[in-house]
Amino acid sequence: MYTSEEINEIVESGIRELKLVKDPQELYTPLDYMMSIGGKRLRPRIALTVYNLFKDKIDESILYPAIALEVFHGFTLIHDDIMDKAPLRRGHETVHTKWNNNIAILSGDVMCIKSFEYLVYTPKEKLKCVLDLFTRTAAEVCEGQQYDMNFESGNEISIEEYNRMIGLKTAVLIACSAKLGAIIGGADEQKADTLYKLFYLLGMAFQIKDDYLDTFGDTSTFGKEIGGDIMNNKKTWLLINALNLANGPEKSELEGLLDDNRLPSAEKIERVTALYIKLGVKERAENAIERYYQQAIDLLSGAGFDDVQMSVLGKIARMLVLRSK
Repeated sequence: MYTSEEINEIVESGIRELKLVKDPQELYTPLDYMMSIGGKRLRPRIALTVYNLFKDKIDESILYPAIALEVFHGFTLIHDDIMDKAPLRRGHETVHTKWNNNIAILSGDVMCIKSFEYLVYTPKEKLKCVLDLFTRTAAEVCEGQQYDMNFESGNEISIEEYNRMIGLKTAVLIACSAKLGAIIGGADEQKADTLYKLFYLLGMAFQIKDDYLDTFGDTSTFGKEIGGDIMNNKKTWLLINALNLANGPEKSELEGLLDDNRLPSAEKIERVTALYIKLGVKERAENAIERYYQQAIDLLSGAGFDDVQMSVLGKIARMLVLRSK
């Protein structure tokens, strides 16, 4: 089996070898830019790792479909950044900032189309199954983004509604990545479905951990400044829980902090973080992450995976959830 380092290098090498730039360059150069600014590459890495549980040789029949997941993810990020008016992505200018909104919209559209171009490298006998999975997932991701935008206009959001949103916006694409690798790798339907459920749970834990680290992470390991979500009043798992738990003076204080645009950044971050701790939101987040992680591990028991497969899946689970960045 390939090591995680070898999988990483195969993904990075495959992305470097994509020939994305052609005329008109204003349309295609942003694609190459978006793919070059890094990221965790989780989705193709998961797809290749799961595939490798069932087949030893990684070739273009799995590499390009795996890369298709990253290209599609890049498309969603370009459009998300336009909607959020975000100036930076991974420490670099966003596409709409570096060029303009019209170019970003059109380049994002081409990235979406390119993802299907790479998907068709799937072996012919598996193609319909993979396309059905991918198109359903792509629509669900868009549904999740719409729910996310709906949340911007009000504070009355239940944690159930928020969980549905992150399930669609984040977890389904991570789950799709695992199932795609399983299908192309020749896994039976039961194992492929189990892997989808497993990585959906891990995707939920992954997103809540992301929200958690933005407030309670260590800047030196997280890789960016702590408190960005608080400064932007972003509707995270932490904030939604705090808004639902707060009463009386605490609710007034929290809502006041959200409405105050004059407060120095450091003070706002400190005060909101203190409220999260006081309301028990920090502990609730830690418990939710652990709960999703444990549900995922429990799902593996009795699923018919051998010891080697269990070891690899356990390592991925820990990488996704028990992380500091």
